[in-house]
Amino acid sequence: MLTAQIVESSTMRYTPSGVPALNCLLEHASEAFEASQVRQVKALLKSVSFGSVAERLVKQEIGSNWLFKGFLASPRGTKQLVFHIQEFTQS
Repeated sequence: MLTAQIVESSTMRYTPSGVPALNCLLEHASEAFEASQVRQVKALLKSVSFGSVAERLVKQEIGSNWLFKGFLASPRGTKQLVFHIQEFTQS
């Protein structure tokens, strides 16, 4: 689970098999306790969603906050991670 804000969203595209796909950029900010210290955690994550999740996500406002569920994966031939959104709800 990841709490994050939508900071950027592409135009809806479709896979060769006709499945809706949406790329977006998420920003996460939180605090974590590490080595007896409070640490500020910030991250920008490239993300992608497919199907009905993409159709719902494209309707959300830039700057809105959500709780995302999904997984991390590297696209073929790259070492960069992309968060695959499987579900999201209002945070």
